[in-house]
Amino acid sequence: MIRVVCIDLMGTLIYDPYVEALEAATGLGVQDAHLVKDPSSWPDFEMGLIDERTFVARFFADPEGGHAFDLEAFHRTRREGYRFLPGMRELLLELEGVVERYVATNYPIWVEELREAFRLDELSEGLVASHYLGVRKPDPAFYERLAAAVGRAAGECLFVDDRERNCRAALAAGMLAHVFTDADDLRARLRAEGVAV
Repeated sequence: MIRVVCIDLMGTLIYDPYVEALEAATGLGVQDAHLVKDPSSWPDFEMGLIDERTFVARFFADPEGGHAFDLEAFHRTRREGYRFLPGMRELLLELEGVVERYVATNYPIWVEELREAFRLDELSEGLVASHYLGVRKPDPAFYERLAAAVGRAAGECLFVDDRERNCRAALAAGMLAHVFTDADDLRARLRAEGVAV
């Protein structure tokens, strides 16, 4: 029986404005930016291994390559872009007192801004972020630490994420998993699992 629903943050609960913010910060399309960026800078930042200043300094693989990262434009665009995805705030409210609700996210220290701006502590029993765990989805250790943080056996948890690979990893860790498409589809899955929503 499901006792905990662990819901991803970006792209599942809240709209992720990363692509728009990246384009505003670099002046490059996302595909072009990914061709010249340091592939480890974002994961290291999400896991709290480096701070924001180091993330920006390391963003481009070749710091002498003539590219610049406008952090102010990045922050402005990402902050303007955040919003609840349709029906998700309402679904969290419906689940109050029915199952425990945890936000389970790969996200850097900016997660604290979202925690406050979207009152996530009022809408859930807690927030578990890669920034604090030191590990990211889909690493198996993320799910082990998530289960420990929520204090439940993996089999009592439904993990919800918009990325199929993260859901496959949750299944491998013994959790139930649901690939998110929209609030109505998630509500139907919850009902199918016996959750009264």
